[in-house]
Amino acid sequence: MPKQTLRDRLQPGKTIIAPGVFDLISARLLNQHPVDAGYMTGFGVVASYLGLPDAGLATYTDMVDRARPIASALDVPLIADADTGYGGLLNVRHTVRGYEAAGVAAIQIEDQESPKKCGHTPHRRVIPIEDMARKVKVAVDSRSSDDTMIIARTDARTAYGLDEALRRAEAYAKAGADILFIEAPESEAELATIGRSFDLPLIANMVEGGATPVLARERLAELGFQIAIYPAAGFLAAAAALEGIYSALAERGTTMGSDTRLYDFKAFCSVTGFNEVHEFERRWVS
Repeated sequence: MPKQTLRDRLQPGKTIIAPGVFDLISARLLNQHPVDAGYMTGFGVVASYLGLPDAGLATYTDMVDRARPIASALDVPLIADADTGYGGLLNVRHTVRGYEAAGVAAIQIEDQESPKKCGHTPHRRVIPIEDMARKVKVAVDSRSSDDTMIIARTDARTAYGLDEALRRAEAYAKAGADILFIEAPESEAELATIGRSFDLPLIANMVEGGATPVLARERLAELGFQIAIYPAAGFLAAAAALEGIYSALAERGTTMGSDTRLYDFKAFCSVTGFNEVHEFERRWVS
């Protein structure tokens, strides 16, 4: 049965939750929970795959090669960070076609200069509004299915203020974007202003420790946001757990007595597909 599209899941007055996924373990674990979408975080993928900061160091090939297995593993639509489209207009076309072929349901492209940076870090610069509008038009024209949604993100708020970010989002909406993403608003009042300003679906980026206040799903729905992404929650939780268990091993030479909760081994085997392996062996291996 075909996977339901993200477009199918968007409803006025409802906010869907898209937790961050950054590898195949996080994708498999997300399938154990009733969420509407997953978000392939550039920050998390670059850190887990390359061990580097999200500062424009990952290539298109790096990212599409991660998107393909994650999209395949997920039971829900995948929203994927595609940075700036990895270059000029021809690169944007190549990126959209590649991400779409990889099974991505919604492709996020931002208006930062290259090399880009994580949206909740300082010193981000943006390209001229007209250049990004052309990128959006090319992205929309390059997809093979209208079910593939194009997300236009602006990073103008931090350096140039909310009014400039709103102006850019309006231009990207006119260029054909399906979803708008104003990165790093700095208060609930700013989120409310964004929510009042557009008829298109809006993304709220809930980064624990970031510039934007983390709000409950119900409040985000009241403010007019149809998607809430939690890009950092998964890898921050994983990092905390790894820190705890590695510290226990280094200090005491055992995991016994550690305060860090360990996932049940048999349950983890099930998550990664060992039940299917055992069934195959029962049928075919004497």
